[in-house]
Amino acid sequence: MIERRSVLKALGATATLAATHAAFAQAPAAAPAAPAAPFTLPPLPYAYDALEPYFDAETMHLHHDKHHAAYVKNLNAAIETHPELGNKTVEALLADLNAVPEAVRTAVRNQGGGHANHSFWWPTLSARGGSAPTAELAKDIDASFGSFSALQDKFTKAAIGVFGSGWAWLTLDDGKLKLETSGNQDSPLSAGRTPILTVDVWEHAYYLKYQNKRADYVAAFFKVVNWDYVSSQYAHAKSAKA
Repeated sequence: MIERRSVLKALGATATLAATHAAFAQAPAAAPAAPAAPFTLPPLPYAYDALEPYFDAETMHLHHDKHHAAYVKNLNAAIETHPELGNKTVEALLADLNAVPEAVRTAVRNQGGGHANHSFWWPTLSARGGSAPTAELAKDIDASFGSFSALQDKFTKAAIGVFGSGWAWLTLDDGKLKLETSGNQDSPLSAGRTPILTVDVWEHAYYLKYQNKRADYVAAFFKVVNWDYVSSQYAHAKSAKA
């Protein structure tokens, strides 16, 4: 009787072990983790509605989560055949487009420009913005444009005057402040200049709230400029160029 029980116990253990092996054999193998994409969407540094009533929450959500995200996705897709490009920052790629393989140069210029321009823009805005430049930037604006008010007027005219889609910029060019515009997603970095301030005048940046009233949108933009941040970034950029 004892031997019979031992045999049955051994057979049961064998069956259990076999069933366990079968279960593991049938279970799908865990998929390997996807490699991290070289370029990622930076988080919006405030809530979608933080810039109300000047920039509406729906536009901010669509602008960041859809439009900017699409530039990042498309940039990563564009460089899949040239993964070495992912070892550089998007700013470095734009600053030396001639070094980017010709097959993907246009995509890097457009998609990378969209990513870099928006990444630069978001932190220059703030719910506590709208005051005035400070420190060295304030002094250099007065020296270059006569006054902050004069800069606003000229910047506004430049932004309104962009034909189609693009950006208006205040840049640092060889130690001097300069106003300029760019079409589509082109960046001043590609011309050797350092962005200091910008406004996106693509229609997706303002059409839900302002429709075709771009001038009203640019006026609203000046209500949310984070001048403390912009001024500190200017000081850093100028010292780096020294």
